[in-house]
Amino acid sequence: MRAQKKIYFISDVHLGLYPEEKSRQREKLLVTWIDSVKDTMEELYLMGDIFDFWHEYKHVIPKGFTRFLGRLAELSDRGVRISFFSGNHDTWAYSYFREELGIRIYHKPIEKEIYGKKFLLAHGDGLGPGDKSYKILKWIFRNRPLQYLFARLHPNFALWLGKTWSKSSRYAKGIVAEEFLGEDKEFQFLYAKDKLREGHIDYFIFGHRHIPVDIEIAENTRVINLGDWIYSFTYGVFDGEEFALKPFQGNGENIILKRL
Repeated sequence: MRAQKKIYFISDVHLGLYPEEKSRQREKLLVTWIDSVKDTMEELYLMGDIFDFWHEYKHVIPKGFTRFLGRLAELSDRGVRISFFSGNHDTWAYSYFREELGIRIYHKPIEKEIYGKKFLLAHGDGLGPGDKSYKILKWIFRNRPLQYLFARLHPNFALWLGKTWSKSSRYAKGIVAEEFLGEDKEFQFLYAKDKLREGHIDYFIFGHRHIPVDIEIAENTRVINLGDWIYSFTYGVFDGEEFALKPFQGNGENIILKRL
């Protein structure tokens, strides 16, 4: 890796989350963060739920997010490789990001070697045992015939439904952030420990839980949840040798849960 170049990871920004004024403030903050690191950025991984609701039609995309999308276009034009992992809120991302911005889109977990380290990358929803009700909902959202039927709705009505759903979110209502349940109860940790039976992985990188976590679960294996941009404003950075989870603003390192 070139000396100053790094790889960055963010998740759960939920752009468009009600109320819209706060969403615009967070978008401006996100753009400020991008501007602060873009000169050192070699790759950017958007690890899901970047948008609180996203549904794209063949010729229509949701209104808004102009500053953020403009920065992605700028990064792509500068040669930064960008990957987008669909989350449970922006699962209906199809070809727009790839065709307009040159962004790779992933809908499932992937394993990838990056500068000699093995990563497993995923948004993190629906992994591990249990949580059957959510897995059924996820199947509904990703069912092709149902996606086709939803796309037949007029965009004004479909996006109105999305905004209405956003207003009912626990985050829109100001409910406090999630609590870490422990390694023996967190589905992402159970999934990671099960995957290790298939072979070594250095870093499991997840979003979804809105909890900034960096915990070693085995020798040279860490599970990292990137937190969010609603409460923690945290991001991940890999310099080719070490991965670090950092806050952009907020309570500093104290907000990141680590094994003592």
